[in-house]
Formats: sequence, C-alpha cells, structure tokens
Amino acid sequence: MKKLLALTLLALASLPVWSADDYTDAEVRRVDKSAATLTLKHGEIRNLDMPPMTMVFGVQDKAVLERVKAGDKVRFKAVKDGSKYIVTELQPAAK
Repeated sequence: MKKLLALTLLALASLPVWSADDYTDAEVRRVDKSAATLTLKHGEIRNLDMPPMTMVFGVQDKAVLERVKAGDKVRFKAVKDGSKYIVTELQPAAK
C-alpha cells in the first residue's frame, strides 16, 4: 500500500502546475455574433501550453457576446475541443 501511495504521489508531482482557477488576461479585439466567436489578444494560457498571441475563440455561452465589446479588458478560461479553442468563462478584468 505504501508503494502504491508513493507511485501515486510521484505521478501527481509530474503533472503540469496550473490550477483550474487560473484565468488569462486579454483584450477583446473583435466580437462576431454571427459566428459566435471572440478575437482575443491574450497572455499565456497555461492549461493549453500556449504563448501570448491574438486569436479567435468560440464561446461556450453565446450570452457572453452580449456583455463585451472591442477594447474591453477581460479575464478568461479556455479549453481545446478537437481543433477549436473555446472560452468557457469570461469576466471583466479588475481595474
């Protein structure tokens, strides 16, 4: 049992260090309601091992598109779904 516990702890220690609570800072560059996408200029997205860049994201909840406009500073979480990147959470950035 101790050996199993040690192996489990070793396996967990080798996982990437990021938290589900990690948000990425970004600036909204474009809102495309017809395509249900946001273009975001974002910082590093740790859970996706992605460097800072500007790119298009789909949205999990289309209501998000009504709450933001180009130029807004936001914080978001995203996941990769097949070949697409999807914003799963979005909130205004702290001022």
